[in-house]
Amino acid sequence: MNEVRIGIIGLGFIGCMHAASLAKGDVPGAVLTAVCDSNPDKAQWVKENLGENVTLFTDVDEFLTSNIIDGVMIATPHPFHTELAIKAFKHGLNVLVEKPAGVHTKEVRLMNEAAAAAGKVFSMMFNQRLNPLYMKLRDIIASGELGEIKRTTWIITNWFRAQSYYDQAGWRATWAGEGGGVLINQDPHQLDLWQWVIGMMPKRVRAFCHFGKHHNIEVEDDVTAYVEYENGATGTFVTSTGEAPGTNRLEINGDLGKIVVEDEKITFWRLSVPTSEFSLSFKGKGFQQPECEKIDVPIEGEINEYNWSGIIQNWVEAIAKGTELIAPGEEGIKSLTLSNAMQLSTWTDNWVNLPIDEDLYYEHLQEQINKSKAKVNV
Repeated sequence: MNEVRIGIIGLGFIGCMHAASLAKGDVPGAVLTAVCDSNPDKAQWVKENLGENVTLFTDVDEFLTSNIIDGVMIATPHPFHTELAIKAFKHGLNVLVEKPAGVHTKEVRLMNEAAAAAGKVFSMMFNQRLNPLYMKLRDIIASGELGEIKRTTWIITNWFRAQSYYDQAGWRATWAGEGGGVLINQDPHQLDLWQWVIGMMPKRVRAFCHFGKHHNIEVEDDVTAYVEYENGATGTFVTSTGEAPGTNRLEINGDLGKIVVEDEKITFWRLSVPTSEFSLSFKGKGFQQPECEKIDVPIEGEINEYNWSGIIQNWVEAIAKGTELIAPGEEGIKSLTLSNAMQLSTWTDNWVNLPIDEDLYYEHLQEQINKSKAKVNV
């Protein structure tokens, strides 16, 4: 396949941005041939920004059966991701889905099964995996330089939103409209990176979600979560849309030191000997600890948290050449597992073991949706 024909469903902010980028030729080997949006008023924008060679559809089924696309990018609100992706797979199309994969893991599991049955290329828009900061961090941990992971801590509270942000649309920050708050709207990238950089998921989660703590909304806008891993390590994840100034600090402690990612820098405090070894071998008195070297880790490449085109390029090359995916679609369930588990832990006031009880989560989610003031259901 010399050229991959791309179609986009959803011409909101992100969909229009992807469409304009593809139309300009920002992704070699890809050509934008079609877009789909239920709003017919998009016709003028399509004509002015995408050219006459891009066909606009207002009906999804006509779009999917048009025979002018090889791959579909889904850029609709996330409650519609799973249904659209499954339809696309059934029509033999490759799929790239915006984050998050969906609302809850039960529906995303169905999407994963459809992808496997179709045998098509399925990718997630986890563009933060191309951020040199997290790529370097992952490499350091995978190399063993940090030793065995002992603790992970991510404070990500620089999401401040005024009430007016939530008041812009009736579906926003509602259970029926979004299926969650800060965890599903702002944090999918961080939840994905949290497990991706260290290479493991927790075995259980205990969380405290506060619903409408800082705003007049239904869903969570402040979360503190504690997790435990199979190797005995622990972790915390703190997030909020009600704090200013906020913080974005990821700290990972291992047997050979500590790494901090903050202010677009990586700092590594590397120990001369592992703490476990030093603790047993040191025979002196006092509060001696292993010698420590502070290293400002050099980062290769431009730190660009919006490298959407890199993920699209990788997806296109996977379709055309079989290139390995950076963000396989099947992994979209992992970040959603974490957010679902945090909500479920709060609703049940208890620990949640992973893999999550999908039926129990769905049951609790439906209770929230039934009480929701929004008019649309996820």
